[in-house]
Amino acid sequence: MKRLFFAMALTTLVGCSRAPEPPVGGDFAVLAQSEAGFEQARPGVPLEFPRDHGPHPGYRIEWWYLTANLQDAEGREYGAQWTLFRTANRPLGERAPANPWQDPQVFMAHLAITTPTQHEAFQRYARGGVHDGLARAGVTAEPFAAWLDDWALQSRGPAWLPLDVRARQGDWGIDLQLRSEQSLVLQGEKGYSQKHPAGGGSHYYSQPFLQATGELEVEGQAVQVSGLAWLDREWSSQFLQADQSGWDWFALHLDSGEKLMLFRLRALPGSSGGGFLYGALLGPGGEKLDLDPGAVKLSVIETAEVAGRTLPLHWQITLPEINRRFEVKALHPEQWMDVDFAYWEGVVLVSGEGPENTGRGYLELTGYPVR
Repeated sequence: MKRLFFAMALTTLVGCSRAPEPPVGGDFAVLAQSEAGFEQARPGVPLEFPRDHGPHPGYRIEWWYLTANLQDAEGREYGAQWTLFRTANRPLGERAPANPWQDPQVFMAHLAITTPTQHEAFQRYARGGVHDGLARAGVTAEPFAAWLDDWALQSRGPAWLPLDVRARQGDWGIDLQLRSEQSLVLQGEKGYSQKHPAGGGSHYYSQPFLQATGELEVEGQAVQVSGLAWLDREWSSQFLQADQSGWDWFALHLDSGEKLMLFRLRALPGSSGGGFLYGALLGPGGEKLDLDPGAVKLSVIETAEVAGRTLPLHWQITLPEINRRFEVKALHPEQWMDVDFAYWEGVVLVSGEGPENTGRGYLELTGYPVR
């Protein structure tokens, strides 16, 4: 389930380096706004490939979201995040742009690198369309490529896999090769992911079984790494409902070879109807078990003060229907995405008894207010 998209609701952005201030009501208020004319995510709509690797411009918001848990030759923990976001600032067919700078598709990219002690985050923006013969940002389905300038995630050949991801900003960068023998996973109900008790949601699939090899550039130094990666794809036109404030999202690689995707959408303070939880456990062969949301227990063990916010960075997750319990703790607290519309996203370590309850992954926290 993903993701951060408030900064992409930019109706006047033409490539400037800073986005507008967040709307009144919090960073994520824009995700609860609706507008007539856009397509809506609905259950029962079959996903088709390779078509759905590409863009869906009739929907308001969309992302290609990669996280990678990596280790160097000494076994030290690293992480990498590469994300391309797309938003439409008006529905298709409403009016044709007079020039490329008025193209209705707006793109934002995030790059983040986590080391055992540091975290650096970067951002870029671009309009869609062709400018002076060049598309600064865009996505194609076949062969697959998603890019903003030279930050790119793309297929190596005509097939969807393997993938390469490359991005560099100053003395920081990633250059990873991604492979998998597993099929992608349709999240939710055959690719429709409900996000509210009363309905509403997104189309959502994942490629959570990626093997990653390559290198990171950390302050100008190359670090050879390998590990596991997770790619999420979602598109929707209203990601949150008006009574929801944000979410807590877990993508965990367990040492048993299983994968756990779990998210909790939080109701606004004073609202009782917006809370929603979904979880799925994926077996090493890709078999999917949807968890009973009423049985899943998420407990905060410890919080930390980060960027003026109180954030839950140490959790206990209990799955009683399959007799599993483990703790999830941030590699270190300072994995704050210090971008125009900020959030916490970073490497977590999983601890418990047995390989089915240990591992590593990523945690994302959004919508937590400044104290």
